[in-house]
Amino acid sequence: MTTYSAVRTTGIYCRPGCGAKPLAENVRTFEHPAAAEAAGYRACLRCRPYRIAGTVPDAAPELVCRAVQLIITGLLDEAGEAALGARLGLSVRQLRRLFHEHLGATPDQFARSRRAHFARRLLDDTDLGIAEIAFAAGFGSLRQFNRAMREVFRASPRELRERRRRGDRLAADGGLVLRLPFTPPYDWQAMCDFLGDRAIPGVESVEDGVYRRVVSLDGQPGMLEIGAGGDDQLLLRAHLPFWEGVIHVVDRAARLVAADRDPLSARELSAAARVLGPLSGQERTNAAGPSAASADAAALAGVRVPGAWAPFEIAVQAVLRDRLSPAEATDALHKLVEVHGVPVPGLTHGLTHAFPGPEALTSAHLVGPLATEVAEGNVILEPAAGLVRSLETVTSRPAAQEIALRLEGFVGAARE
Repeated sequence: MTTYSAVRTTGIYCRPGCGAKPLAENVRTFEHPAAAEAAGYRACLRCRPYRIAGTVPDAAPELVCRAVQLIITGLLDEAGEAALGARLGLSVRQLRRLFHEHLGATPDQFARSRRAHFARRLLDDTDLGIAEIAFAAGFGSLRQFNRAMREVFRASPRELRERRRRGDRLAADGGLVLRLPFTPPYDWQAMCDFLGDRAIPGVESVEDGVYRRVVSLDGQPGMLEIGAGGDDQLLLRAHLPFWEGVIHVVDRAARLVAADRDPLSARELSAAARVLGPLSGQERTNAAGPSAASADAAALAGVRVPGAWAPFEIAVQAVLRDRLSPAEATDALHKLVEVHGVPVPGLTHGLTHAFPGPEALTSAHLVGPLATEVAEGNVILEPAAGLVRSLETVTSRPAAQEIALRLEGFVGAARE
């Protein structure tokens, strides 16, 4: 868990490793940037803490983690805290108490901090206009955007744009390029190997260390490319039909490649490998099968449990891989995509379709029961208590465990 140091005498907060060396008696610690901002601190101009991913404290209860995931998907962009509480079965008072206790900020403050930090990255890294950035970051109006940036960063968006450093701007020819920050160590090659082994033909591809996939936003197609970017970041190149709400695209991409999570311990990786199989090329070299997860911890440094871009897509894949051999499952996925997917012409790298939704697969062989339950709302594919038990009504326990692990991003999900 990353902790942030806040200096009382200057009213700023810094990320770990910042060169500032204040007196210990003048320092407070916070577990999330939103908590520091709620307490009246602004981001350090030297280390720029908004450029790294702020993770939820490990001790936070499941309800808080679920609430955070719903905020990340954009629930508070169009609704208030009452809607978030209703989704979780909590009153607004209970919800705020949990957030104050574990994150140091209200749900609205947490959501505002995320939007402001993402907007600041766009101001630094891209040449998008101020208005485009406001809506890309999920703000409802320019007035709301300007007010939030002044409250969080003590400057207007135009002033922040003028402060960006010479090396900040990313070349954006042929798409919008954005950083996906992560907490080192991170083994990108192991992630590529895993995603490449399970790539859905026509929807995903992995070539020369770059993961590509077709996405659909409000029914309109786009394409994402993710590749190595440095010691503490990946690079995402997004080709999208519009920039509004791109913050949620970036969050989903980070969740897919687990850039938004802290590294797992060797014990957690061993448990994950029992569900997903070997998670790295090194493991496949050392031994065959899930037992390879007991390899030397040094060989597992930086390996992450992959997440999911689309929950239903991951669920279909897990069901087919549970019932068929890997080669047969890949062939079956290819046929599902060709027959039921949405064609997307003009793409390269073998990308041809967007993955079909549950309504399109209710009569499909092997995955029809799952698709029917999801389409009718009987099975909800989102992190929640009892997800494995819910999925066991339409698939086997191993497949249910794999789905839960990919969706929730932590090993406990597979232990219900």
